[in-house]
Amino acid sequence: MASDTKRITVRIPTELSDGLDRLVDKGDFSNVSDAIRTAITNLIEEKNSPEHISKVTVEFPKKNVDDIETLIQEGDSVNVDDAIRTAVREYIKDRVEQYKKHKMQA
Repeated sequence: MASDTKRITVRIPTELSDGLDRLVDKGDFSNVSDAIRTAITNLIEEKNSPEHISKVTVEFPKKNVDDIETLIQEGDSVNVDDAIRTAVREYIKDRVEQYKKHKMQA
């Protein structure tokens, strides 16, 4: 571990500790410390986002994530976040255009 780290002791409910252990057991993280560091990093990034940026969490069925990862491997997107951002932007753009057309016809 790098010399510029600091040890922090935190008490958490057993339920959360068990959840972290499951993440490690599934192979999502190499150890509990890595899982906690990732969670803290995500929290800090979320809370320190620029004012013009809003972050949202989206849950997808595993099949959809697998499909997105296939598209990434084929060069369609850089990563999952990029693929989802692009898809949402396109969806919103199309829906706003449809709304405007409908409003003009009314």
